[in-house]
Amino acid sequence: MTDLMRELMFINGKEVESVSGKWIEVENPSKRGKIFAEVPYSNKQDVDMAVEAAADAFKTWKTTSYPQRGVILLKIADAVQAAFKDLAGTVACENGNAFKYVCGEAMNAGEKFRYYGGLATELKGTVYPGPNDAFLYTRREPLGVVAAITPWNSPLGLAAAKIGPALLTGNTIVLKVPSTAPVGAMRMVKIANQYLPPGVLNVITGPGAECGEALASHPLVSKITFTGSTETGKRLLHIAADRVIASTMELGGKNPQIVYPDSDQDYVVNGVIATVRINRMGQSCSSGSRIYIHRSIFDSFVERMALKLGTMKLGDACDDTVDIGPIASRQQFMKVSSFIEAAKKEGKAKLVCGGLPPETGPLAEGYFIEPTLFTCQDNDTLLAKDEIFGPVMVAIPWDDEEEVLRMANDTPYGLVAYIWTHDAGKAMNAAHAINAGSILINYWGPPTEGHPYGGMKESGIGREHSLEGILENYTELKAVTVNMNYPPK
Repeated sequence: MTDLMRELMFINGKEVESVSGKWIEVENPSKRGKIFAEVPYSNKQDVDMAVEAAADAFKTWKTTSYPQRGVILLKIADAVQAAFKDLAGTVACENGNAFKYVCGEAMNAGEKFRYYGGLATELKGTVYPGPNDAFLYTRREPLGVVAAITPWNSPLGLAAAKIGPALLTGNTIVLKVPSTAPVGAMRMVKIANQYLPPGVLNVITGPGAECGEALASHPLVSKITFTGSTETGKRLLHIAADRVIASTMELGGKNPQIVYPDSDQDYVVNGVIATVRINRMGQSCSSGSRIYIHRSIFDSFVERMALKLGTMKLGDACDDTVDIGPIASRQQFMKVSSFIEAAKKEGKAKLVCGGLPPETGPLAEGYFIEPTLFTCQDNDTLLAKDEIFGPVMVAIPWDDEEEVLRMANDTPYGLVAYIWTHDAGKAMNAAHAINAGSILINYWGPPTEGHPYGGMKESGIGREHSLEGILENYTELKAVTVNMNYPPK
């Protein structure tokens, strides 16, 4: 993956350049200044072509039977998994996620397609009781053209999570991939298009202001699904509200972890670090970067966390022996670095390990920041308030259960929360008290397909990764009444 490549958009079954002929450079974050690829710089004209192609394809795709769509998704699943190493190598070079981690993401993207394909016979309507001379039922119908906008931190998995349900339910889709990490998702779309009619699945590239907002605002778009920052999500919600169209938003998070005094074990230390999403440099909306540890075990737990973080290998994301790659882009690198500097100046938190990025040596060649752990005595620090989106975490001691639940809820976000305890009663009580869309108890894995995932408060609207989410977010419910005695006797 050393030669510069040009990856084209895919519109109406064909690879195309942008109308403007301009290109966006995609940097390899493991090697500052090294351009990995170029993709088209698209604008409203390119968006128009993609949406019109999707709208035209919708006329016939919506009539394809659910079982037929399911079979196609199962074929896509197999093809994506067959290409997982190529897809993983591409993503490692463009967003810095470690190759061995992205291999799992690529395989999981295939599993998402397989899950949605397997639901083909479950998208059912309902028969309702009514008068003896009437037959009442509902049916699920597709919305039309779906505008899907995905972020750079998990480009394969999050694209699959939007493409799969949209296509299964009979919608067509225009996918706007992130400018900083577009190539992996573009290649996955082209794999999928081997099995799809032209125009059903299209992919465009370009800046959010010129491309993303034009896509969301297009009069032929019937649904917006977005994963990304809360700030951008709010702008897209305004667009959806003005047009009175459906939207699903999976936005930011500042997620708490609560470690109870019975959980001072290496298993929990490893799990707490894993939920920070440290293998993705903390660049995840589900990162558990606020860690509340009971005071009776606080010092020993923090010490073991620091020791564990110190054993993790940083380096070139394409090296399959590396645990942690670089921050995804220069812009994000500068943002995370500024948070560390601000926390040191604020003076409320104590630095345990990590810190500002090195200025010399091999790690200075890329956007590398060592995993950084602070401690603080309470929530009154920017480290506990702001979504940093980097490998920066803060540990805070607690004594009283009511107090720690209050601190956990003291945030505008509500995406995920993690609870660590052997006491099932305490775990369940905490799960019910925390205002978050997903609660994980003694578990650090990604969302499980079939289990609804989404946020409360400023972490989003709607649920994904589940049958309920598919029905609620990608179909219209139509009610039909049939007079059984017509014409009257």
